[in-house]
Amino acid sequence: MHYTSIENIHKVIDPLFLDDLKAELADIKATSVAKTKRERAFAFQDKLAGLKFFDPACGSGNFLTESYTSLRRLENDALRIIYGDNRVIGEMAEPIKVSINQFYGIEINDFACSVAQTALWIAEAQMMQETDEIVGFNLDPLPLKTYTNIHEGNALRMDWNDVIPASELNYIMGNPPFVGYSWQTKSQKDDILSVLVNKQGKPYKSAGRVDYVVGWYYKAAAYMSGTHIKAALVSTNSITQGEQVAAVWKPIKEDYSLSINFAWRTFRWDSEANLKAHVHCVIIGFSVGETVKDKRLFEKDRIIPASNINGYLINADDVFIENRTKPICDVPALLNGGKPTEGGFLILTEEEKDSLLADNPLAQVFIRPYMMGKDFIERKPRYCLWLVHANPSVLRKCPKVLDRIEQVRIYRLASPKEATRKKAETPQLFDEVRECPTDYVAIPKVSSEQRRYVPMDYLSKDIIPGDKLFMMPGASLYSFGVLTSSVHMAWMRAVCGRLEMRYSYSNTIVYNNFPWPSLNAAQEEKIKQSAQAILDARALYPDSTLSDLYDELAMPAELRKAHRANDAVVLDAYGFPKDASESEIVARLFKMYQDLTK
Repeated sequence: MHYTSIENIHKVIDPLFLDDLKAELADIKATSVAKTKRERAFAFQDKLAGLKFFDPACGSGNFLTESYTSLRRLENDALRIIYGDNRVIGEMAEPIKVSINQFYGIEINDFACSVAQTALWIAEAQMMQETDEIVGFNLDPLPLKTYTNIHEGNALRMDWNDVIPASELNYIMGNPPFVGYSWQTKSQKDDILSVLVNKQGKPYKSAGRVDYVVGWYYKAAAYMSGTHIKAALVSTNSITQGEQVAAVWKPIKEDYSLSINFAWRTFRWDSEANLKAHVHCVIIGFSVGETVKDKRLFEKDRIIPASNINGYLINADDVFIENRTKPICDVPALLNGGKPTEGGFLILTEEEKDSLLADNPLAQVFIRPYMMGKDFIERKPRYCLWLVHANPSVLRKCPKVLDRIEQVRIYRLASPKEATRKKAETPQLFDEVRECPTDYVAIPKVSSEQRRYVPMDYLSKDIIPGDKLFMMPGASLYSFGVLTSSVHMAWMRAVCGRLEMRYSYSNTIVYNNFPWPSLNAAQEEKIKQSAQAILDARALYPDSTLSDLYDELAMPAELRKAHRANDAVVLDAYGFPKDASESEIVARLFKMYQDLTK
């Protein structure tokens, strides 16, 4: 079974309930009057015994058993206060009040249900031994008592009130299944559609575009309405990035008044099973209809106080950045490169190009430099057969080119997609024919999260951009300077999607929604000068790729200095403080976005 590490379980349960209980116990221990201390310890034990916990995707019971064990350890501390060094039970025939019957779960796998029940029995027996050492009482865990709080079934199709009425529950926690919306089975998609419905029972428009884990948030929100339940779930970080933020959080916040009380920003979630599950996750603690005063964001070793935590897990107002087909400001359009869909027959390596030209020298007129995102960053030479308006009389004298065109036709006809099969009628052309009439600024769609800046550069109009490269025709130095600044990078990191942890830049989400500064001619000229200084610093290292230049350890001092100078003038153009943190920058940009979209 998939086994979650104890450390990661505590990232969920500590801020959800355990930290507060530990603080309460510490306050009891600090009580100076012995009788009062003992009375408070008794009351604390009763409080622990009255709490109820629910994991609606419990697997083999890891969250439940660790939560039970943690509560029992607190109870044992309370018993130490109550009995001190006295090992005689006195007025109590049964010292233990916390029970595994306070813990509930749903699991779809029958074997996992049995494992979860067994794990709780084992935890109960182990904790009895610890209590026995405190009270000197022979606590026999046998025979095992009937335990029926782990329910087998599909949590998204069940009424959770049949497991435990919401009015009796205190906490929900767990690690629901991670399945991206592109990978969901039909039954999983049906599960989501059954849960992501508004109060009139109609599915949200976004229901078909969210990860499977989102079903647990909506199911929990409906179940929690009108109660004081607090919840915390582990999720793939994709629900806090890109287009999913608006799809997931806008309806649930509007319809259920859901409030995020604490959150762990993206971190790598490792399983302790033999097959490591290297998934990048977030943890989101939330309530419905009420909120906590002291909200917290966790990031590595930092705890960041927050007044409001939005769907991007940022201390800022609730803002939802949705797909936009045109820029929100009066700036140049950022266009997609062309999608080849040609099976590799119109794209050439340098060796393939040389071989083709050796046999068909006339084909030189058809060959253009070609770049995808990785080619652009690594400056890896690639080429394409660009046959837009190709002269048929020349084309027929190039049999190797005709062979490649025929292979494209065969490849497209074999596609399961009707649109691709239709493109077999023009096999000499890219699926999407896009070239830039001017030199352009290129931005890769995917870039390493290790880079402080997404590499951008000017490219010649002769270079054909592939579909992993954006192009901005006729971009000015001003546009280049703003886009490559720390301000735009902060916005990009906040709202872009991710591939694992790599940045997935988008024109419809990142660029088109970006609030540009309102500035005067002098400020614009300063940005142009600082942008040129970045290009000049790069030119000092003509043999270095963008990957070399933007490696955090290898970045030349001249380039780093030029970027810092550019950051400073862009911050000034926005009116931001020179020492503004990234979170402050993003919060201000969100406010600008709200003002622009009123």
